[in-house]
Amino acid sequence: MEDKVSVEEKICRFITDLNDPSIDIRHQAVKALGEIGEPAIDPLIKALAGAKNNDHRWYAAVTLSGIGAPAVAPLISAVRAHPEKEFRRFAAAALGNIGIPAVEPIIDAMSDDDRDIRGFLSLALCRIGKPAVEPLTRRLDDADEIIRSCATLTLWQMGETGLPSMVNKLKEKEKTD
Repeated sequence: MEDKVSVEEKICRFITDLNDPSIDIRHQAVKALGEIGEPAIDPLIKALAGAKNNDHRWYAAVTLSGIGAPAVAPLISAVRAHPEKEFRRFAAAALGNIGIPAVEPIIDAMSDDDRDIRGFLSLALCRIGKPAVEPLTRRLDDADEIIRSCATLTLWQMGETGLPSMVNKLKEKEKTD
């Protein structure tokens, strides 16, 4: 039990250090929290939600993205739970920085009724870029109308990265119709 308390105390200290005036201390905290990994995810999400400034949000988001795939589902849940736009913006940035492991879960989460959530998730996919194009293109035929619409709009928003794939998919569909 001592080790668990010790880890929790370290996490709290490092999260506090994300606000330190010294950039070296902030970078050390990001590295240490990344090494702690999964146990730091929920406290980091709480820190992101309670952050008083964008610097603290940014460091919490960078740390979450560094933890990677284990942070995807908790971040998506948090985006749904926290209506604050700044929180959602930084959480979406973290998801986007996680990259490929986040693509399918983000697309699945786009079925949410909340347009703002879908918009932030779309931004995360745009941040991921090319690796998200093929999964989004496949979802142009999804049974869920909202996901189809979100996939279309996200590919459109990606511009030169996403549009050719969408156009090719439409051309293929015309040939089979």
